[in-house]
Amino acid sequence: MHKLRRLAAVGAALALLIPLAPGTAQAVTPTTSAVERGRVDRVPTPKLNWRDCEFVQCATVRLPLDYDQPDGETVDIAVTRIPARDPARRIGSLFLNPGGPGGSGAQFPIRAREWMGSEVLDRFDLIGMDPRGTNGSTTTRCFPTVRRLDRVAGTLIGMSFPVTGREESRFVSAARELARGCSGFGRRLASSISTAEVARDMDVLRRAVGDRQLTFLGFSYGTYLGQVYANMFPDRVRAIAIDGVIDPTEWVGTARTAQTPMSVRMDSTAATSAALQEVLRRCERAAEVCGVPDPRGTFARVAAALKSKPLVIEDPEGDVTLTYQQFIATAVFSLYTEEGAATIPLLAATVDQLRSPTLADARRASLSERYRRISSSVLESAAEYSNAVELVPAVMCSDSRNPHSPRTWSAMAAAEDARAPYVGRFWLWNSVYCAGQLWGAYDEDAYRGRFDTATANPVLVVGNLHDPATSYRAARSVARLLPRSRLLTSTNWGHTAYGVSACATRHVDRYLLRGSLPAQGTVCDDRPGPFEG
Repeated sequence: MHKLRRLAAVGAALALLIPLAPGTAQAVTPTTSAVERGRVDRVPTPKLNWRDCEFVQCATVRLPLDYDQPDGETVDIAVTRIPARDPARRIGSLFLNPGGPGGSGAQFPIRAREWMGSEVLDRFDLIGMDPRGTNGSTTTRCFPTVRRLDRVAGTLIGMSFPVTGREESRFVSAARELARGCSGFGRRLASSISTAEVARDMDVLRRAVGDRQLTFLGFSYGTYLGQVYANMFPDRVRAIAIDGVIDPTEWVGTARTAQTPMSVRMDSTAATSAALQEVLRRCERAAEVCGVPDPRGTFARVAAALKSKPLVIEDPEGDVTLTYQQFIATAVFSLYTEEGAATIPLLAATVDQLRSPTLADARRASLSERYRRISSSVLESAAEYSNAVELVPAVMCSDSRNPHSPRTWSAMAAAEDARAPYVGRFWLWNSVYCAGQLWGAYDEDAYRGRFDTATANPVLVVGNLHDPATSYRAARSVARLLPRSRLLTSTNWGHTAYGVSACATRHVDRYLLRGSLPAQGTVCDDRPGPFEG
């Protein structure tokens, strides 16, 4: 994401000259609705006063808090740019979103350029934006004091998810306090933070960087943002690639599915469970490489023991109390990468050995260090995925339909764990703050569909078979839902394929650069999984 301002007009013209794939033209393309044109197009094109920041150029743009009141209150949106390395061949700007909700889009280009294709870096300015409510943009504040925020976060993040009846009461109480804060003290921003508002912000910024149509690459939650944009502004799509795909009908819900929590509708539970069981099976099959003789039995034994009683791990840097929930959360987030997944059997075996009452002190110290090293690296990435405690609810609850009472979540807990042992409750409770009885900070201009609008140019949908967070089933559903879109399948391990599979990266790059879609049915099978290759 980088480029000189005086070349913006030339870049926009060049973008119009880049041919898209033969046969992708369409006689009649739905246009942006009069309502959305009225909201977004009347906002004056902001001037981006780029300044040098660490590794990027950065700017701050002031946009309407409510697009129905363009002259009313405003929010600041943090934007970054890494200019195209070959200005003479610049196509335009590539907007990036890392997911979350709430991941820092402004910081993402710095990381993304380490694994993005060379020609993409040559020919696009990489553009990152922190969605409203997050990071360097105007942030949510649902509590008047840090102390009250910490009390809620200590339960929701510290517990992760409840198991016992007493834990459920504490967890729901904290969720109620969070919802009350965002629906009261923090309502001004929390009720104006839906994905539709971020899509509107992105469309104004598209105009600000001089592009006639949007080029976008989004991951995880960013795939939902890309789909909302595509359906709200279908004639403004140059190329949208989405990787690690959310099914928008499951995220939002329908009248028929509204009584099922959105975190259950999305069924990350099944994807995570399948990935966990597969990595344990692979370890068992490749025992010499994995080094854990009975991975499934060991994992089950450790989980059952921790569910019964937490384990105090003696550590020179301070004793650590390991709960069942912490163990499961560590395993879940380990699955997000091939390297992390390969540590799960070893993590379980380490904890299993630490439970031995006759363990020698030297061996206990060695195992404690191993546990700390594995779990700390995983939980660092987990913290990045989770973001701040109030951001995910503010977006999810604005966007989605959910049951009225938290009792629905309690009633489903045992069945979800039976359906997907270990991880059912983990995902179920991730949306309880959205119960209609609790949450009140709704955005009247949130987007609820439709999600099958034909776009000016086709959308590229990328799904990998072993994604533990956004299922391959969702990628297939979205590819069927969006007219003329194309599904690219990858067999790589982890969450998302771009930058992991060289084959998938190559196909996405061709699409972003030239609009060339991979052949129907293309499968990338160039990346071995855990304990393979």
